[in-house]
Amino acid sequence: MTEAAKVAKLLRQQAAIAGFGSFALGRSDLHTVLTEAARECAKGLNVAFSKVCRYRAEEDDLLIEAGVGWRDGVVGHVVSRADISSPQGRAFVTGKPSICRDVQQDNDFELPEFYSEHGIVSTIDILIKGSSDRPYGVLEVDSDEQRDFDEHDIDFLTGFANVLAEAVDTSERVLLLQTTIDRMKELVEQKDELLDQRRVLAQELQHRVRNNLQLVYGMLSKQLDETTDYAGQRGLKAIARRVSTLAQVYEQLLGTEMTSVIDFGGYVQALCKNLAEVQTAVGDRVRLDCKCDVIELDLDIVTALGIVVAELVSNSYDHAFSEGGGSIHVSLTRDAGDQTSAILTISDNGRGFEPQTGGKRHGLGLVRRLVEQSRGTLNIKSDHGTVWTIRFPVPVPLAGEIGVRPVDLPTPQTLTTA
Repeated sequence: MTEAAKVAKLLRQQAAIAGFGSFALGRSDLHTVLTEAARECAKGLNVAFSKVCRYRAEEDDLLIEAGVGWRDGVVGHVVSRADISSPQGRAFVTGKPSICRDVQQDNDFELPEFYSEHGIVSTIDILIKGSSDRPYGVLEVDSDEQRDFDEHDIDFLTGFANVLAEAVDTSERVLLLQTTIDRMKELVEQKDELLDQRRVLAQELQHRVRNNLQLVYGMLSKQLDETTDYAGQRGLKAIARRVSTLAQVYEQLLGTEMTSVIDFGGYVQALCKNLAEVQTAVGDRVRLDCKCDVIELDLDIVTALGIVVAELVSNSYDHAFSEGGGSIHVSLTRDAGDQTSAILTISDNGRGFEPQTGGKRHGLGLVRRLVEQSRGTLNIKSDHGTVWTIRFPVPVPLAGEIGVRPVDLPTPQTLTTA
């Protein structure tokens, strides 16, 4: 080969390596990259056969992953063990280029039958390094004519092997990333399924608790009808009132998917409707009206303050009016001067009430404890009626969140007790 021919060959080989590098970077399918590498290597060395062999650690052998020139069935076939009993095994074990001028005459090698079927005479094998401690495999070029491969051929194939090593590393990273993404999708799907199951169980729990509270309330009401003792009636009514208040909390929860925050204003509105139906004193006609802002509160605070509303409204029904009835007003508003506070007011136009310090009359000790539990303050004013003012902290509202629900309840029918 003339000097000019050698230079032309080197330039073609360098161009082939550069072109293959660009090709490999733009492909995500490793098999396509390996096949193109085998094709370019065979073309660059002007031979008909080439293949890329992958090392399998568990089997300790070399499997043909891609190739050109071979009959069907060769690609995907194990070419040899990963030891010095074959040209590719020797390159893999030693890490050095392996050149065999005549595989038919070299009795040290054990080769599969397809070598003789294709008339393979000369081979050259280059190690393909990997990202881990163990190499990926071997790049081999085969000729059906006797060839004297030189150092330029080794350099050419080494360039391809280095590009393949990077392509393999990239493919492994992409595969790991895709596996991670797929696993994350599975976890998200599992999470959604668990949330759905949790939602169903929560709703079932809400229904059961609410139904059981209503059952208890019904039993108390029946017992109240059969009780003639005034003190007994009063005690049963207090218990029934609190059970009804808790049942109302669960009634509100049924529409909130068991969240930890609900609208206290909407809850007070529903609670007042319920109280108007069951708390009227004998012979009286009392009007209850309710005007509430929309205020989202934690469920524990809603429960505590709901019992406070029930106790104070019921106290007005039971003790504020002598004859002829009157009116009770419940309001819930944000403090105009402090958006982090709300004011709950329960008032009546009855005969007034003179509180006793530390007294527990009519459940007022419970009211004070619940207000303190809600980090609130309680003020009582009794002058031509009674006004209970409770101030407590609330979250700062978002823009456009504040609203008012006025409720003017009709006069309920008188509740008759034995």
